[in-house]
Amino acid sequence: MKKILLPLLLIFLALGSLPPYSAYAHTNNSEGFSTIQVKDKTLGYELKLDLEELGHALNTATEEKAIINQKVLQNYINSHIKIYADSGLVAGSVLKTEIEIIKERPFAVINLAYQVGHKPEKLVVEYNMFMDDSDPSHANYATIKMDGKQQEKILSFESREVEIGEISFLQNVKQFVVLGLKHIFTGYDHILFVISLLFGAKTIRHILSLVTAFTIAHSITLALATFEIVHLPSRFVESAIALSIIYVALINIFNQDSKHQPWLAFGFGLIHGFGFAGILSEMKLDTNHMAASLVSFNMGIEIGQLLIVSITFPLVLWIRKLKLKPIGWVIPGTSAAILAFGLVWFIQRAF
Repeated sequence: MKKILLPLLLIFLALGSLPPYSAYAHTNNSEGFSTIQVKDKTLGYELKLDLEELGHALNTATEEKAIINQKVLQNYINSHIKIYADSGLVAGSVLKTEIEIIKERPFAVINLAYQVGHKPEKLVVEYNMFMDDSDPSHANYATIKMDGKQQEKILSFESREVEIGEISFLQNVKQFVVLGLKHIFTGYDHILFVISLLFGAKTIRHILSLVTAFTIAHSITLALATFEIVHLPSRFVESAIALSIIYVALINIFNQDSKHQPWLAFGFGLIHGFGFAGILSEMKLDTNHMAASLVSFNMGIEIGQLLIVSITFPLVLWIRKLKLKPIGWVIPGTSAAILAFGLVWFIQRAF
């Protein structure tokens, strides 16, 4: 009997010297709760997560530290929970955190706010907390409230998405036209390329042929990329766009009498189309309005492009008519500045 009791005593002593379970292990079948409510232009999200599992996912020494650094917590949540309001991705900001006991277990209660900018008609939530990191068995009980409607779903490894509402056709067209306008006016590389083409245009008919060739080309590759028929690495695309700017700028500097050909605009337009598609890849496009979204986005780009041409080209023609010698340096000097931007962008993107 003594021979049996002694080993048992040693085992109990060894177990007693071990650290608490939560310090070195994590739960299985952890749970979470999501309550999402849309109010006008803001979206409130109360997220409750098993505190032990959250601490393990964030590699914190103690579970309580998982909710202390709100910046780290916010970045982790935004990378694992994607919320799309009318197809556009929105990021959340952590407002406050606290601990609540649910089913005799500590849960982190995280309140987030999402600034949507407009009252959304459709909301899509992609949930990936813990499932690929620490607990494939994790489940979240989600409730979404919007416009008097309520959608409930259990989010799990096999089913990670929930949506509510439907985008109207007119709202979809409007938002993608605006998105196209914003993209062209904030896409400085595209603007500088179009201006460089204008420097090599001699007549209104000539500029129309260049713009038409560029439009047709980038519309083709924009559609191919959006429908995932052709895919090119973004690093290659962005580097090639910078090279297109460098190439045309060099022509404008060293051969000021050169007349840019439509095939040049078409060839580089194919590359720029893949660049335009980059922003759409970050969105949750509604399959019911996929074609309308693409056409509307492209329409916004063309409107912005025409505005740039209508402002810049008359100015270029006016400069060319002036006889003052210093004026002769305006176009090559501007081209040199554009060349510098292209070189910087190429170095940043390629290396």
